[in-house]
Amino acid sequence: MESIHAPTVPSGPTSGPAGANGVKEGLSLSELIAQKDRVESELKALSAVLESHGVNMNTSLTTFDGYPRDDLDVAQIRTTRARIIPLRNDYKALMDRIEVGLHELHASLPPPASQTEPTNAHNHAALSVRTAPRATDVTEIPFARVNSVVPDSPAAEAGLRAGDGIRRFDSVNWTNHEKLTKVAETVQRNAGRPIMVKIVRKDLATGSDEEVDIHLTPRKDWGGRGMLGCHLLPA
Repeated sequence: MESIHAPTVPSGPTSGPAGANGVKEGLSLSELIAQKDRVESELKALSAVLESHGVNMNTSLTTFDGYPRDDLDVAQIRTTRARIIPLRNDYKALMDRIEVGLHELHASLPPPASQTEPTNAHNHAALSVRTAPRATDVTEIPFARVNSVVPDSPAAEAGLRAGDGIRRFDSVNWTNHEKLTKVAETVQRNAGRPIMVKIVRKDLATGSDEEVDIHLTPRKDWGGRGMLGCHLLPA
């Protein structure tokens, strides 16, 4: 009997020549990142299809005696699984190429000058400020940008400023923020507890990027909306 789990549907077509795993050759770093986002969105949608059937990639689609289960839409599940497999390979290939591209990009930049800045005495949380190092992996890419900060809010007290780029929010980074939903979940889990936030900030005097570490404590009782008092946008 033919294996009911064997993928039979090929991945979707690509425009232009493709390399291994269906990822096109000759893409720029920004194009690779954009393609990674598209693959990530499609994988999320396909996973939702499997979840709607109450199955995952490993759930058996046959009865104990080898017949297709009549309580499942086996054809749709097989098609969905068959699409997920090459997309996972594409995603891994894209992440590998993005990391190589980042290494090449930062290797071409001149080394930054050593620079420090004193702690702002008006902040309720200490800031650690230093010149931003070269990125060593994709987790160092800013995944969110601070659009605005409300005065006297937890974000303002921690030293967050409009224009800051968020590189890490507790354990959330560029690879796993899921369109900032993981940031919101982290805030909800840590009410009243400080969260380590790693920031990239542009020094207006020198034009160089600085890495800033702050401790941000979400609070419900600060007198404004939300628990942070700032508005974040995807980078």
